[in-house]
Amino acid sequence: MSEESWHEARLIPTSGINGAEEQERRATSALLAVLGAVKEFGRGFVKPFGAPAGSMECYIEVPFILGERRLYPDGLIKVSRGSKTWTALVEVKTGSNKLTPEQIESYLDIAREQSFDAVITISNEIPALPGQHPTKVDKRKLRKVDLHHVSWSRILADAVMQKEFRGVADPDQAWILGELIRYLEHRKSGALEFDDMGESWVSVRDAVTAGTLRPTDKGIAEVVARFDALLRFASLQLGRQLGTEVMPALSRKELADPALRAQGLTASLCQNGVLSGSIRVPDTVGDIVVTADLRASQVTCHVDVDAPREGRPTTRVNWLVRQLKTTPDSIRVESFVVRGRGSAAAELLSAVREDPRSLVDDSGREIKTFRIAATSTLGSKRGRGRGAFIDSVLDSIDTFYVDVLGSLRGWSAAPPRLRPIDSDAKGIDTEIPSSLSSTDYSSQDEPDHRPAVSAQNQVTPTDTVVDTTGDV
Repeated sequence: MSEESWHEARLIPTSGINGAEEQERRATSALLAVLGAVKEFGRGFVKPFGAPAGSMECYIEVPFILGERRLYPDGLIKVSRGSKTWTALVEVKTGSNKLTPEQIESYLDIAREQSFDAVITISNEIPALPGQHPTKVDKRKLRKVDLHHVSWSRILADAVMQKEFRGVADPDQAWILGELIRYLEHRKSGALEFDDMGESWVSVRDAVTAGTLRPTDKGIAEVVARFDALLRFASLQLGRQLGTEVMPALSRKELADPALRAQGLTASLCQNGVLSGSIRVPDTVGDIVVTADLRASQVTCHVDVDAPREGRPTTRVNWLVRQLKTTPDSIRVESFVVRGRGSAAAELLSAVREDPRSLVDDSGREIKTFRIAATSTLGSKRGRGRGAFIDSVLDSIDTFYVDVLGSLRGWSAAPPRLRPIDSDAKGIDTEIPSSLSSTDYSSQDEPDHRPAVSAQNQVTPTDTVVDTTGDV
């Protein structure tokens, strides 16, 4: 028998998963077991929820009595450090199954009665904003118990970053974490990627195309929330590849009041047929701005780069072009000038390479900012695959980072240089720059080194200087 047909033994097998219940139980057990086994991964998971750094114990399907009902939360995490103990109940959903308010509220009641600290929910639902829970619950039940949510995409991204970039000290623990990653990446695990724009996508998309969409139309709130969730998923996916924390870029007002973000997207979609948002990658020159134009069926990614603050206009353009050596000719480049409204000039990169003056404003005003943009076809389908909205947005973001953002570096002024001194012409010692030498007396000068001035050689304002020729 050929070894090619042999199946390698796995710590967490995907075989034998029959139905959603078995899928959910196996995913819960695998995750909690690895959280307890891999110290770095476990600590990173519970730290954002307020847990102390300590020993971790994890359990599945712990029974509790609530009134006359016997309930079994999917899991329980307990972290102990000295006399302090932090405990959280865990509710897990896999596949397309969604969290329900009734179930979450029941576990909040159990946590309150047991004096537990939190309830953590895990599902494939991705909230539109960080810290937001995808399920609405009675806020009165959150007075003594915290409610947190984490998506499977977030867990997978954190696991990859911990293993591949942050590191795991123990080799055996690193292997265990790798087995969890392999399991979660398998389609049978139920830890799905973002794969649906929602039930209202088709009706909203068609209304945008027809120009009949109104802010009060049913389903627009779901589409807006799904778009922000897509940007969060794109950030997680890009961060997983780069090994860094990539996040959607939101203003302080939007973070403080999530309704402002939803209102802005709704107005933009109704008026212009456009959905837009930004993604921030650490240590890059700027945010990736993603604009999905449903009417034009185009998706554009762009980044704004500050131009050098010195040099002629063409010198500044050449500075940018040199960094885009491997960038496709089809990329669009725009220039913005000081005290100018809108773009001063715009050309394809191919034209700018041939003639840098094509980005120089006729008025000769100073170039302040460059914008580099890439436009591609926007898909319209609701799900995943060829011609899908989700895939076209994800592909455009990844391609833009590879072709443009990953190659750009910000401008910095060169340090000042000492001017060379011609010792032959000036007759001075070149070891000490003239700018650092002084002709004034110093308290450190020796008396013997001071030039002697005799009384007969001193000149007063009333003295008359007599020339040797005899003329006064």
